Amino acid sequence: MRALKYLLSSPIVGSTFLSCNEEDGSVLDQLTGLTPANDVNLGQSVVAQIAANPTDYPVLSDSEYPEAYNYIRDMTAAIVASDDVKYKDLFHYDEVKIIDQDVLNAFATPGGYIYVYTGLIKYLDKADDLAGVMGHEIAHASERHSSDQMKQQLGLQLLSQIIFGQASDTQLAQMAAGFFSLKFSREDEAESDEHSVIYLQDTDYACNGAATFFEKLTESGQSSGPEWLSTHPAPDSRVEDINAKANDLGCSKDAVVETGMTYAEFQASLP
Repeated sequence: MRALKYLLSSPIVGSTFLSCNEEDGSVLDQLTGLTPANDVNLGQSVVAQIAANPTDYPVLSDSEYPEAYNYIRDMTAAIVASDDVKYKDLFHYDEVKIIDQDVLNAFATPGGYIYVYTGLIKYLDKADDLAGVMGHEIAHASERHSSDQMKQQLGLQLLSQIIFGQASDTQLAQMAAGFFSLKFSREDEAESDEHSVIYLQDTDYACNGAATFFEKLTESGQSSGPEWLSTHPAPDSRVEDINAKANDLGCSKDAVVETGMTYAEFQASLP
C-alpha cells in the first residue's frame, strides 16, 4: 500500500495519471512513473549533454554537410513511415545527427533522437545494411527499451528531477553516463531485430538489412562493435533469426535500387 501511495503522488505521474492517450501512455505506464511524453524529456536531456561535449561527441554540422544529412534523414523517414513505428507524432525520429568518429555504432535516445557514427556508415557496404541498423535503433525508441532500462538503472527520483528541470549538472552528467552504459536484455535485442525487419518490409530497402551487417562482422572477424552486438547472442544466430522473420513476412531481400545520391556518394560526402 505504501508503494502504491508513493507512485500516485510521484511528480512524474502528477494529475494526469488517469488519462490514456499516446502522449501519456497507458495507465500502467503512468503508475510506474514514466510516460512516452517523459521519454521525450529524457531524450532532450541526453541531446543537451551530447551538444555540451563536442570533444567526445563531434556532431557534424547540418549546414556543412547538407547532402549527407538529406540522405540519412530520407532513409529514416522511409523507415519511420511504417505503421509499426509507435509515437511518430510525438517522438523526434526526424532529428538524426551524425557523429564524426571511427566507431561502429548508432543509437536512439528515449523520445527517438537518433545518432549515427561515421565509422559505421563507412564500414557498411550498402544502404540496406545501414537501414537495417537504423531500424533496430528506432525500435529501441519505439518499444521504449531505453527509457525502461534508464528507469531501472537510475530510479524514478532522479528521472523525475531531470524531467522537471530540477536536476543538477552532476545529476545530468550521471544520467548521460547511465544512458551510454545501458545494456539491453536479450529479449529487447531480439525484439528490435524483429521490428527492423517489419519496418523495412514497407520500404524499398532489403528487409533483412540488419542481417547483412551481422554477416559482415562475422566474415571480417570484427571483435568490437555496438554494445547491442557485443553483450548478446552471436551474430550468426541473429542472422538466422532476422532472415527467418523476413521469410515469414515474405518481404524482399533484394538490395534497394538507388536513385539520386548513391550510398558510395553518401560515404564520400563525409569527412
